[in-house]
Amino acid sequence: MTHVVTESCIKCKYCDCVLVCPVDCFREGANFLAIDPDECIDCTLCVPECPVEAIFAEEDVPADQMPFIALNAELAKAWPVIIEKKGPLPDAEDWGQVKSKLHLLER
Repeated sequence: MTHVVTESCIKCKYCDCVLVCPVDCFREGANFLAIDPDECIDCTLCVPECPVEAIFAEEDVPADQMPFIALNAELAKAWPVIIEKKGPLPDAEDWGQVKSKLHLLER
């Protein structure tokens, strides 16, 4: 089992989750974080750390966010590991509750 970063993270990238991950499974893109499903140990530590509630256990991913399971796996192969917390994106507060922003994901 793994955890999945979903659409709410796009254009926010708070990175609070990165600090608590015991296995360094987070990967960093320009405006989104992904979880490497091969590295995630399903510890759940990251879930409560996300201020925009973007992280779900794979079996709890909302129906409209299901494509993010495959997307996390795909992006985790291409993006570098992130192990240190960075500040959120400059306008993260404006984007945190915005819906339907997949088209804004920077690969």
